[in-house]
Amino acid sequence: MSDRTLTPDDPALKSFVDVHPSCHFPIQNLPYGVFSTTERPKRRVGVAIGDRVLDLAELEARGVLAPAPSRRVFDQGCLNQFIALGSAAWTETRSKLSELLRHDNPTVRDDAALRSALVPMNAARLHLPLEIPGYTDFYSSREHATNVGRMFRDPKSPLLPNWLEMPVAYNGRASSVVVSGTPVRRPMGQVKPPETQRPVFGASRRLDMELEMAFVIATNSELGHPIPIAKAEEHIFGLVLMNDWSARDIQHWEYLPLGPFNSKSFATSISPWIVTLEALKPFRVEGPRQDPVPLPYLQQNGPRGVNIELEARLRPDGAREATTICRTNFGYMYWSMAQQLAHHTVSGCNVRVGDLLGSGTVSGPSLNACGSLLELALNGEKPIPLGDGTTRSFLEDGDEIAITGFCQGSGYRVGFGEVTGRILPASLS
Repeated sequence: MSDRTLTPDDPALKSFVDVHPSCHFPIQNLPYGVFSTTERPKRRVGVAIGDRVLDLAELEARGVLAPAPSRRVFDQGCLNQFIALGSAAWTETRSKLSELLRHDNPTVRDDAALRSALVPMNAARLHLPLEIPGYTDFYSSREHATNVGRMFRDPKSPLLPNWLEMPVAYNGRASSVVVSGTPVRRPMGQVKPPETQRPVFGASRRLDMELEMAFVIATNSELGHPIPIAKAEEHIFGLVLMNDWSARDIQHWEYLPLGPFNSKSFATSISPWIVTLEALKPFRVEGPRQDPVPLPYLQQNGPRGVNIELEARLRPDGAREATTICRTNFGYMYWSMAQQLAHHTVSGCNVRVGDLLGSGTVSGPSLNACGSLLELALNGEKPIPLGDGTTRSFLEDGDEIAITGFCQGSGYRVGFGEVTGRILPASLS
């Protein structure tokens, strides 16, 4: 093996696994997930590299990896035990995997038994990568909040007074967070048509997507002890893509006075691969200027955002091709992950390993950079044309939404893969 020292983020680093420059999973990424195969249905932890999944449980069983010498953390159906080991273990494991996968390292490359731990991606079934104790959704895109405020409140003053002072959020539910590819059932609920005196019960007719990112909590905190913003990112393991499906008509009737409930609780989809915060370090950006200056507990030094290119595509039932309906960037977010976590815990609320915190819809300054159909179709006033000749204001049964995202490096991409979901008809059983 070459004596040249290369960091895991070095653009010059190459793997013996062939990786196309447009692939989301080069050696500089190595995101974590949970998978199984037909031959071995037990779920275990792997990392994505090119078009392969490296079986970390197999490497752990053979003694090649030992992040926790006293126990096996990769022969598990979720990542929580590995995440709980802490940042030193994550850094050491990523460095070791980077070394093992180098093009000039024969350890795995030339050992038939170890090389069998590289499972073809198309032979792997990907699962929800976490046990998620709690879920919170924020509302942190200024563009999204402004667009929605103009539609439903005051076009001249769309932001409520608190929005520029704190990361607004609601506590959601974790039970219906699902992995990419899980079908989404159209929700039933109460809606209040303008022509009726009382609400009616039925299937949502204004079903929407929300293009989001979410971050994974890495360490438990103690009840009554806030996480200071200077230490907030030490409590973040990595990020996933998220689609926080929304029933706008149910939401419009129920959200006052306590916020969304049935309109959001039916499904939230996340991507199967968790990209570590460490792998995203080369792509940090400053983020938008904050005016007014946040209160001291929300003041953050250093880059607040991440330059992640995001895209959403819609494919109608039976259509051969999907239509790209949105291109935006996570770097537009007004409130950062650290600010969200500091605000979440400033009351003394504790967090737990595996908790999921959603960013809120990611929208940008142009119409095609809006992360929801509500914005893209101007609340139904301007339906979106699709490639098959149809249009959409909101989602129809059979529609599939695919969200993807990546950071562009020098000759490589650090990406998240996709999060997809297809809409099934409503059901009462």
